[in-house]
Amino acid sequence: MYQNSQALPSHLQKMIFEMELRGYAPHTQSHYLGHLRLLEKHTNKSALQITPDELRQYLHDRIKSGIGYSSITISCSAFKLFFNKVLDYNWSDDVIIRPKRPKSLPHVLSKDEILSITDQVRNLKHKMILLTTYSSGLRISETLNLRISDIDSVAMLIRVNHGKGNKDRLTILSHENLKMLRLYWKRYRPTDLLFPGPIEGKPMSTKTPQRAFLVARKKAGITKPVTIHTLRHSFGTHLLENNTDLRTIQVLMGHSNIASTSIYLNLSTKHLSSVKSPLDGCGSFA
Repeated sequence: MYQNSQALPSHLQKMIFEMELRGYAPHTQSHYLGHLRLLEKHTNKSALQITPDELRQYLHDRIKSGIGYSSITISCSAFKLFFNKVLDYNWSDDVIIRPKRPKSLPHVLSKDEILSITDQVRNLKHKMILLTTYSSGLRISETLNLRISDIDSVAMLIRVNHGKGNKDRLTILSHENLKMLRLYWKRYRPTDLLFPGPIEGKPMSTKTPQRAFLVARKKAGITKPVTIHTLRHSFGTHLLENNTDLRTIQVLMGHSNIASTSIYLNLSTKHLSSVKSPLDGCGSFA
């Protein structure tokens, strides 16, 4: 993955070797290495010299600074691999402490809100990235790594290669999105990657569509604290509201655990409002 890995310090080269040996996805390798570098920058010393107390203090500082749960938990996974597998320190969970997942529910967008956002995107490539992400329930990294060969217009399916956990899966292809993708292809004529970046053969940076989403959200007057990942949560919620069963949603979204999918039971106001209270039907109390 790293063209110039030989230029890195030996302990980071060993980290890359360990990740490659375990078959970690390229973006996971990049994140893990990035978190090790952040640790070194924060402490102003090599990761080889970090003590257990210094690592605990670093994690505490990150939490107090308001860094999100996702970033903290990724850094903990990176540190467990580096310190316990690469360096064989066998530090316990009392050293590399993973915080509890917050219980707050993610926001979702209605279909009208999503369309109002995409209507504000003038760049056709960026618009198609957002529409494909929503209509197929993809993570943005999965969208940007799609290849033309992954689009099956006969079966109306999209193949996701090396998704989270380095797993492949199939998800649905929207008929409306396929029409738009054909218009997009006629204009841009991609030959391999569906949404290629400025460097030939390389996917676009996730920052580009994320920025396009936030700008369009402001123009659309959407004040909810939503991000491009909200499109994926909205996909799952809208499927549930269309009476798709949880197991099917789990498969389409690539969740390892059904508990991750069950969150959409809480996000679907239509689903919740359809449930009757046991008090109803007991007669009038007036």
